[in-house]
Amino acid sequence: MIIDDDAALQLVISLHRLLRSLRRAAPADGIQPTQIVVLSLLAESGPARIGELAARVPCSQPTATSAVAGLESTGLVLRESDPTDGRAARIVLTEQGARALVDAARAEAEVLAWRLGALGAEEARAVVALGPLLRRLAEAAHDGSDPASRA
Repeated sequence: MIIDDDAALQLVISLHRLLRSLRRAAPADGIQPTQIVVLSLLAESGPARIGELAARVPCSQPTATSAVAGLESTGLVLRESDPTDGRAARIVLTEQGARALVDAARAEAEVLAWRLGALGAEEARAVVALGPLLRRLAEAAHDGSDPASRA
């Protein structure tokens, strides 16, 4: 099945609105959205250099540096020497950072669960069933086939 650009645009807008409204309804103790993504990447993939994080967020290197500096100042991440290049540093998720990520995700999940309760049971199940597909779409950006990754 081929989806036209207008349908894809409407889906993108809806996803942005949903995520923004979840973040507003369940603030993550001052952790910014880019910082949440950085914490998530570190939790999933382990320590990384700032340049690697910037590429995977995606954002500019100065934005990643700023995000990491904020996380570091609150003890959610720390810098360690890169074992493959002592001149470079890797960013490491702390236990406090892992807890903050889980807490932020749980708070948003509680809001989403409440909102799903306002849908019919079949609609709610359909939305929840999209989770694994949306994750596959998010991960597809890293395989080089995404038009944005070729730019």
